[in-house]
Amino acid sequence: MKVGFIGLGRMGQGIAGRLLSAGHDLLLNDPTPGQTDTLVEQGAVAVDSPAAVSDARDVVISMLPSDPVLDAVMSGNNGLLDAMSPDCIHMAMGTHGILAINSANNAHQDAGQTFIACPVLGRPDLAADGLLNLVPAGPADAVEKVRPLLDVMGVRNIEVGNHPQASTAVKIANNIVLGCAIETMGEAFSLVEKYGVEPEQFLDVLLKGLFGAPAYEVYGQMIISKSWVTSGATAVIGLKDADLALEAAAAAGMPLPSTHVWRDYLARAIERGEGHLDWAVMAREQARASGLEE
Repeated sequence: MKVGFIGLGRMGQGIAGRLLSAGHDLLLNDPTPGQTDTLVEQGAVAVDSPAAVSDARDVVISMLPSDPVLDAVMSGNNGLLDAMSPDCIHMAMGTHGILAINSANNAHQDAGQTFIACPVLGRPDLAADGLLNLVPAGPADAVEKVRPLLDVMGVRNIEVGNHPQASTAVKIANNIVLGCAIETMGEAFSLVEKYGVEPEQFLDVLLKGLFGAPAYEVYGQMIISKSWVTSGATAVIGLKDADLALEAAAAAGMPLPSTHVWRDYLARAIERGEGHLDWAVMAREQARASGLEE
């Protein structure tokens, strides 16, 4: 399949590498110097604009860091809206807000083009091995057309309907639960440590009890070992995810009180200059608030 790929951060590198290894014809675009070098050495071709990356493509995948960047890729100079053929599908795989995804969908429909949202569930270190969970939503025939790509990129497809906002809501909700889990572990580890219990012991209680799941194992170990260097989401990305969740909740007219707690801790960590660390650093703020760390 002929694929265009825009946005080659850590997650994008892993996903694009999977597609290339599977034999798909890949055009790449990323404005950051050097981001395409490794994949070009493996046979991909780098081009200089989103318009060029859509040339004679079946699908254009975007893995972009924010809503404004998605808008610029679509509607800016040499953007997708003016260049994509009606037969090409734009599949947005980055984490975006409900409002941004609905705007993108409407813009593509007005241009006579097809749009799918397909956010990923999983950390970047899983992408290169094809171990992500994928949440595609869009026209059924378009999702079926991209299925060969989905099967290469992920281990499971969670199809949630014909409207791209549905998969976006699933991604945002997943981040809410994960953020709350990290914050709750931070509180629990601080509590047992205040009473003389080693956090490692309590993590063992969690993993062998109610919460024997990868998220608790990965983030729990990160918190108790105070290993804040990330191969996943940074505190800055986590703050963006919290803001997207609060934006979606405001649009739906509902509260998200738990999300405010971990958002505030992430904001404090960023103010301390720790925005580049893993978003699990919110637990470090809990430890500080508990008098366990300065």
